Amino acid sequence: MNKEQFMKLLKAKGIELSDKQMEQFDVYYGTLVEWNEKMNLTAITDYEEVLEKHFFDSVSPSFFFDFSKVQHICDVGAGAGFPSIPLKICFPHLHVSIVDSLQKRITFLSHLVDKLKLDNVHLYHDRAETFGKNPSYRESFDVVTARAVARISVLNEFCLPLVKEKGMFIAMKGASALEELEAGKKSMKLLGGELQWVEQFYLPLEKSERHIMGIKKVQKTPKKYPRKPGTPLKMPIE
Repeated sequence: MNKEQFMKLLKAKGIELSDKQMEQFDVYYGTLVEWNEKMNLTAITDYEEVLEKHFFDSVSPSFFFDFSKVQHICDVGAGAGFPSIPLKICFPHLHVSIVDSLQKRITFLSHLVDKLKLDNVHLYHDRAETFGKNPSYRESFDVVTARAVARISVLNEFCLPLVKEKGMFIAMKGASALEELEAGKKSMKLLGGELQWVEQFYLPLEKSERHIMGIKKVQKTPKKYPRKPGTPLKMPIE
């Protein structure tokens, strides 16, 4: 995907990028590749592949959900900043909180946020399980996102405790999403979530299959969740 295709395909979805926003994506790419030489951020480093498989893919939840109507989002396990930083570039009004358990990734993201001159981006070096217990953040976000972090049954426990009532958890998954969804029904209900929609699409050029799930927070998460760090992965609620 070249730059013109990237801009044209986003425009077709109602996202018209300014010169400044496109420059931010270019700076993002340069910073990602530079830092990737000293730490493992991504296996994808070709410019056109990054545009499609990271940047375009990260913005794809906005094809099915209106981010202009929300303000506070939290990205759990963002790694190199996906999907939250591309979403922030496209929707500058967003207040973004990013949680990641690796300090070196938080260091990269801090540098990136400075380079991109982004405001209202907050970075937290923490486990999702302890962050979700913190009363300052628990059930406080309009939208919580997770991309390629864990199975749905585990993600529900990482993310739903952070979503405010009537807010949305948006899970970005690959081809195995529907099988995972079946196994994740119990945890979703237990933690206060209700599936609203599942959208399937394919990356426009590379054609990888994607699923995006919108899970609405319909009731409060019981206080005992999330469980201790490591427990959701070892013993998922299934």
